[in-house]
Amino acid sequence: MSNGPILIIDDEDQLRSLMARLLTREGYTVTEARDARSAWKVLEKTDIAVILSDVRLPDANGVELTLALKEKHPDTEIIVLTAYGNIADGVQAIKNGAFDYLTKGDDNNRILPLVAKAMDKARLQQRVRTLEDKLGGKHDFSRIIGRSSEIMAAVELARKVAATDVTVLLLGETGSGKEVFAQAIHRASARGNQPFVAVNCSAFGKELLESELFGYKAGAFTGAVKDKRGLLEEAHQGTIFLDEIGEMATELQAKLLRVLETQEFYKVGDSKPVKVNIRIIAATNRDLSGESETGRFRADLYYRLSAFQIQLPSLNQRRKDIPLLADYFLQQLAPKNGRRIAGMTPAFMKALEEHSWKGNIRELRNVIERAVILADGPQLDTSALPADFLQAAPASISASASLAEVEKAHILRVLQSVKGNKTRAAEILQIGLTTLYNKLKEYQIV
Repeated sequence: MSNGPILIIDDEDQLRSLMARLLTREGYTVTEARDARSAWKVLEKTDIAVILSDVRLPDANGVELTLALKEKHPDTEIIVLTAYGNIADGVQAIKNGAFDYLTKGDDNNRILPLVAKAMDKARLQQRVRTLEDKLGGKHDFSRIIGRSSEIMAAVELARKVAATDVTVLLLGETGSGKEVFAQAIHRASARGNQPFVAVNCSAFGKELLESELFGYKAGAFTGAVKDKRGLLEEAHQGTIFLDEIGEMATELQAKLLRVLETQEFYKVGDSKPVKVNIRIIAATNRDLSGESETGRFRADLYYRLSAFQIQLPSLNQRRKDIPLLADYFLQQLAPKNGRRIAGMTPAFMKALEEHSWKGNIRELRNVIERAVILADGPQLDTSALPADFLQAAPASISASASLAEVEKAHILRVLQSVKGNKTRAAEILQIGLTTLYNKLKEYQIV
């Protein structure tokens, strides 16, 4: 693509049209949508490189929409448009994966340069994705990084069930790699060359999720001007991955149960059943067994989904894999961000190994990408880590740790909080600078 395509999501017709004209004159291909529902329809048919989205939409919050969009379209860059005095929305949107934010009406001079930068990043990500496709192994088991016994046990189970058509339920904390496992199972199955359709059930309201999954007939509701194929139809002959299945409304759980039992369903507003041939892989970070006993999740659906369960270990349960994963992300993210970085210092790696990874692999990837962007030299060091990275006690320090281990961990934590400033660290530790250097040498902290 030369310039574009771009999608503008804003219910203010005049402002949306003005931005569209401005960007079209610059050679971009621009599509417009006035709400989230219309935007999702565009994204079903068109590969969008950059999205400009308002925060306040008629049917969605743009900050939450950013998270849903990035999960389904990770290579698309999103610029959030915020109202004056509501910069917090833009900041939260960036945390959710947005490229940047603009204050509506005040940042007109920033639009074109910012869109150009977002477009450059989107193009680069697409080139990287294309190269990965050519090299092969993009979604197979080789993409699961790790040699710990915990991850290898999960991979072995996944390999065995991949050869069957059994429904699979993946259990694990948020960010532990459930979609990567689902893709690998699909790729290794007899359906591997057929569609793989991923749906985050927590990203949609009940009505929108129903129409997305099952489709609808023209006239089923206001705005349904023609028939729509649902994602279950799109996955015909292939696999549909239902992430965060525990968030699905009870009414939809009943319809999904019918799909599992009969491989057919009804579109919204239709009286004729649709037959499909699909495999279902579901995932959750919730205790569906307990919720089925209390009635918060349908017990019959739970038993159907859990025909074959795979428990994915958290990153804290497979800490031996942290160096491998960190190196993998470094090799992947440094070229993507246009950086040449040879490796990581021992202190940086030690900090990663001692961190409590509440966000699991996804958090590790984000930390590495941030460090890649901030790195000043040929190696990643602790100065590129977030200031609050080790606010919590290191996960590896237990009540039985020696005084030396505790002291070393605390020095590392203080160093990271001051971004490597040893003079400031010595002040906080209330020791002389020479003493600190001796401690660093003693504990081999560089």
